Amino acid sequence: SDAAVAAEMWKELQSFIPLGYAAAAIGLFLLRKWIAGGVCHSKVHLSGKTVLITGANTGIGKETARDMARRGARVVMACRDLIRAERAANEIRRSTGNCDIVVRQLDLASLYSVRQFAKEYNATEERLDVLINNAGVMMCPKWLTEDGYETQLAVNHLGHFLLTNLLLGKLKSSAPSRVVNVSSMAHKCGEIHFDDLCFEKRPYNALVSYRQSKLANVLFSKELACRMKGTGVSSFSLHPGIIRTELSRHVERWSLLLKVLLAIPCMLLMKTPWQGAQTSIYCAVTEGLEDKSGCYFSDCAVKEPAPEGNDSQTALRLWEVSVQMVAYTEET
Repeated sequence: SDAAVAAEMWKELQSFIPLGYAAAAIGLFLLRKWIAGGVCHSKVHLSGKTVLITGANTGIGKETARDMARRGARVVMACRDLIRAERAANEIRRSTGNCDIVVRQLDLASLYSVRQFAKEYNATEERLDVLINNAGVMMCPKWLTEDGYETQLAVNHLGHFLLTNLLLGKLKSSAPSRVVNVSSMAHKCGEIHFDDLCFEKRPYNALVSYRQSKLANVLFSKELACRMKGTGVSSFSLHPGIIRTELSRHVERWSLLLKVLLAIPCMLLMKTPWQGAQTSIYCAVTEGLEDKSGCYFSDCAVKEPAPEGNDSQTALRLWEVSVQMVAYTEET
């Protein structure tokens, strides 16, 4: 009868269910492995070196700081929240056995804070071998800094631009040294709106602003590499991967329902902070990258940035505009 045939077919189908589970598990494993991306395998030791990392108290910044500490570096954690930073520093000291971890306050949304930090650093630290411009904000509401600039542009680009320039003397005297700028693949959809960088003439769009700031990271790194030729200071920009960190907390405010719906996919498809830190670590420590200064990296390899990220004229113009915005007097 039809019922008997259907029952027999169902019985046969049930025998394939374990195979389906196995195939799904293997597929998920391979997907996670692909998402995890490259890993930095360098065994370079950093004894006697000093590494400065902004936003080092959480996410990929914290994992980068932990790796630098394991390699024996003196690690300076430049963070806005000193309490959370000291908590992270204590954890890193315990997990690595390296007690040479220093916490210093830096608010990248304040150009005054950046200047005070750089002044103290230059006066008290002997070296700067690696500067990792890691801190950032992502898709926050329209906030203006005390200097009157849109927050994502100010924190992600202008603050790091000024910080790097104020520390160039220390980087040069410690050469060979490196500047590592954490950007994002979001730069590929970005555009530098020179006529309205801070959304004064048009409605604010958090995503457009974020993309602009990440493109600025790539262009800044490129122009810095040009200016540092012959000094021993190398400059790199990178995409760390799509990572579930506190950086995306403002995205999650948009909708509780969206947050719930995305929770499991995010857990399965996003990198962990440790995985996300690998390209930053690679750019900081891998030997023989000097001829790659100005390049853009992803998954521990050189990748091609967006055409806009390779535009030398735009990079130069952004540098000149940034100098004016942060009121920096360049050395002649």
